[in-house]
Amino acid sequence: MLIRQEKAKDQEEIHNLITEAFATADHADGNEQDLVAALRKGNAFIPELSLVAEIDGVIAGHILFTKAKVGEDEVIVLAPLSVKPKYQRQGVGTALIIEGHKIAKRLGYQYALVLGSELYYPRVGYMPAEQFGIIVPEGFPAENFMAIKLQESADAISGAVIYAKEFGI
Repeated sequence: MLIRQEKAKDQEEIHNLITEAFATADHADGNEQDLVAALRKGNAFIPELSLVAEIDGVIAGHILFTKAKVGEDEVIVLAPLSVKPKYQRQGVGTALIIEGHKIAKRLGYQYALVLGSELYYPRVGYMPAEQFGIIVPEGFPAENFMAIKLQESADAISGAVIYAKEFGI
């Protein structure tokens, strides 16, 4: 498996992958692929943190981290993580998260947030965001709103999350 930054020529394949990955997801609104397209055009986009996993020349997975704020502190948000159904449960998503975290650390980000499965994301170190003093956005289940400290020396953060406008939150 090769994990690399997405290229412009990958965008159609990524769009199709996201559509396919979320077609049968428990918690999906069907617009995840459009969210990614909108985020690419926005101020929160970080090109180095839009990654694909290739297996035998086929894009098997995609992950996107974008900028957000907790109070006055800049953080990143993981959304979405997409893996083609035929490659799910084979470590593709975990590999994308781990590589994304490595790159985010190098770029100086101190925290990453995610709204996702309370069974999946703790396996890669995510904990309830409330434990960091991050206010759970209204309407989000607390157990599904998680954070991870990316830097050992990260300053404490607290406050409400301000997502990129493309999220509509």
